[in-house]
Amino acid sequence: MGNELWRNSATELAAMIARRDTSSRAVVEAHLARIAAVNPAVNAVVSTDAAGALAAADAADKAVAAGAALGPFHGVPFSVKANIDQVGVPTTHGVPAFANAMPSLDDPTVERMKAAGGIPFARTNLPDMGLRIHTDSALYGLTRNPWDAGRTVGGSSGGEGAALATGMTPIGLGNDIGGSLRNPAFACGIASLKPSFGRIPYAQSIELRSPMLVFQMMAVYGPMARSVGDLRTALSVLAGPHPRDPFSFPAPLVGPKPAGRIKVAVVADPPGGTTAPEISAGVRAAAAALKDAGYDVVEVNPPMVEDAIDVWAKWLVWEYGTMTDVLRQIMSPDAVGFFEAFAATQPLPSYADGVMLQARRHEIARAWSEFFADYPLILGPTWCTPQFVHGYDVAGPESTANILNVMRFVVPMNLLGLPVVCVPTGTANGLPLGVQITGDRFREDLCVDAGAAIEARLGRLTPIDPKK
Repeated sequence: MGNELWRNSATELAAMIARRDTSSRAVVEAHLARIAAVNPAVNAVVSTDAAGALAAADAADKAVAAGAALGPFHGVPFSVKANIDQVGVPTTHGVPAFANAMPSLDDPTVERMKAAGGIPFARTNLPDMGLRIHTDSALYGLTRNPWDAGRTVGGSSGGEGAALATGMTPIGLGNDIGGSLRNPAFACGIASLKPSFGRIPYAQSIELRSPMLVFQMMAVYGPMARSVGDLRTALSVLAGPHPRDPFSFPAPLVGPKPAGRIKVAVVADPPGGTTAPEISAGVRAAAAALKDAGYDVVEVNPPMVEDAIDVWAKWLVWEYGTMTDVLRQIMSPDAVGFFEAFAATQPLPSYADGVMLQARRHEIARAWSEFFADYPLILGPTWCTPQFVHGYDVAGPESTANILNVMRFVVPMNLLGLPVVCVPTGTANGLPLGVQITGDRFREDLCVDAGAAIEARLGRLTPIDPKK
C-alpha cells in the first residue's frame, strides 16, 4: 500500500492520515521513493528535503495520535516552484546568479500551506527567470514531458506540471503572469487554478520584490494538482489578505448564485489565429459535459479578444525591455534569444503609448465585465495547438512569433486579472487535451464548480509513468 500512496490526491491523503488509514511518514516516504524512481526520466524536481520532511511527518503523526485539531492538508507533502520563497532553500529563479539566494521569510502561500498542515518537501524546475513557456533552466536543465519525452511541459511552472503528472507530488505551488499555471496544466494533463488578481497574496523577501508595474498588476500565485477538489481546498487555504501584499483582497469565496441555468460562452476557435482541430474538439467535449451537468452552453466569442492579446504583449515587452541588459547577464543564450525574439515581434512603445495601453486595458475590462453579466463563464482552449517539440520556441523568428498564437487565449485572463480553472478533457495522438474555465473577478467558485462537473464526466488523466 505504501508504494501506491503517490496515486492519491492531496485531500484523499489528508483524510487517510486523519483516519489513521496511513501515516504522514508513509505518505512522505512514498513520494520520496516515487521521485527517486521517475524523476531521472523527466527532471522536474530539482531538490528535496527528505530529513526535514520526515521529521515534520513524524510530528504530524504525533498530532494525530494526540487528537489535535488537524488542518485540511495535515501531514501531506507539497512541492514549491523554485521562484517562490521558502525559508531554508534558495529562491533560484532557475539561474546560477541566484543559486544561493536565501529568503528570510516564507511566501504567504508557503506559510499558509504549512499552517494547513502541509509539509514542503520538494522544489520544482522552471525556465530562466520564468520568461519562457518551455521549461529549460540554465541552473537545472531541461524538464521532459511524461507523455512524450520529446515534447515540452510548458512553462513557466513546468516542473510542477511534470511532477504532478507522474505522482512525485500530490499538490504544488506555482505562479502565472502569462499562463505559467495553465500552460503546464494543458501540456501535462493536470488541473490548476489561476486566481483573480488580489485573491491569493504573494510577497517576496529578496529584492527586487516588485520590479515592474506589469508584475505588480498581473502576476498571481496559485495551486496545481491532479483534481479539482484539491484546487477547491487549496483556494480556501491560500485566499485572503496578507499584510505583506498591499493589494491582496478579502473577497468572499462564494458569490451570489446566478439566476437560472448558468450560461457558458464556448470559444472553440479563439479569434486572432489558428486552432488545431483536436483542440477545438476537446473544448466541445467539455462543453457537452457542462451541458449534461445542466449548464446552458452557447458558442460565442467574448469582445475584444485580439485587443487584449495585443495589449498584454506590448505591455510585457515594454517593461521587460527595460531590463534586457540585466537579463543578458543572468540568463542562458537560449532564454535570452527567446526573450529578444519575442520582444522583436512588438514595437517598443513610447511613454505616451504605454499610458494608452492602460486606457485600452480599461476599455477591454469594461467590455468583458458587461459580457460576464450575460455569460458568467467562458470555456475555451488553453493552448490552441498541441505541445511543441523541445527547442521549437527558439528555432527561428517564425516559430517564436507563433508562440503568441499558441497561447493567445491564455493572456487576456492575465491582462484582466480573471480567475481560471484548467482541467484535462482527454487525449489526442497520445498527448493531453485541456480547457480553461474563466469567470468574472473573484468568481473562482463558479470556475471550480464547472471544472468539477467536467472532471466528473471526462475523468482525470494522471498520474502516469513517464513515456519515452
